[in-house]
Amino acid sequence: MSVTFAELGDLKEGSFVVIDGEPCRVVEISKAKTGKHGSAKAHVVAISLFTGARKTMVAPVDTRVEVPIIDKRIGQIIALTGSTVQIMDSETYETFELSLPTDQELVKRLSPGKEVEYWVVMGRRIIMNVRG
Repeated sequence: MSVTFAELGDLKEGSFVVIDGEPCRVVEISKAKTGKHGSAKAHVVAISLFTGARKTMVAPVDTRVEVPIIDKRIGQIIALTGSTVQIMDSETYETFELSLPTDQELVKRLSPGKEVEYWVVMGRRIIMNVRG
């Protein structure tokens, strides 16, 4: 299973949440006090890990939300080919291709032989950092 559950009110800035089926990092969260009727509400603003799209969610703080399970792994860059990066996992020696990250500063640091930290989130992989 690639997700777990948490209450919306327990989320903090920097934590992760699934909004519209997309794993996102929370960048802003505000909570409104309980009104005359109903419960306290939370307003969450998050950025998608894969697309960089801004997503928002407003719901009662006791709403159960999905939180993605993130598997952080290390791999070595074998080759850069146009818009993809070929990577070999450092533990399993499995090779696979990923599309280039959206962060241009990260793209500049990619080169064959370098080690990268990549995350496996909900069955998808993304390069998060270049090591060394």
